Amino acid sequence: MPRDLKEIPTFASEDAEREFWATHDSTEYVDWDNAEEVVLPKLRPSTRTISLRLPVLMLNELRLIANKRDIPYQSLIKLFLKERIDQELRRSEQGAIPGTIEQSPVK
Repeated sequence: MPRDLKEIPTFASEDAEREFWATHDSTEYVDWDNAEEVVLPKLRPSTRTISLRLPVLMLNELRLIANKRDIPYQSLIKLFLKERIDQELRRSEQGAIPGTIEQSPVK
């Protein structure tokens, strides 16, 4: 026999909704056994604009590399940051000393 579900309230803001779901059990409001899976297309991770001062030479070099790869230099910066963050996280998982920079051998 289906159980009675509570009605989901109308929220004044996303923050109010977030607070509500943080303090209430969704199973009292939603029948998850009969829920349908949906795909939300083209969702992007949230971003925040920052101001970052770079030496002119470094910025010119970034633009040159980005131009060769046919991508915007801002995307190249994000790519480089992501690669380095992943590298640092892998190193910390392997027990590397935090705050040290792994030096590549000079060729």
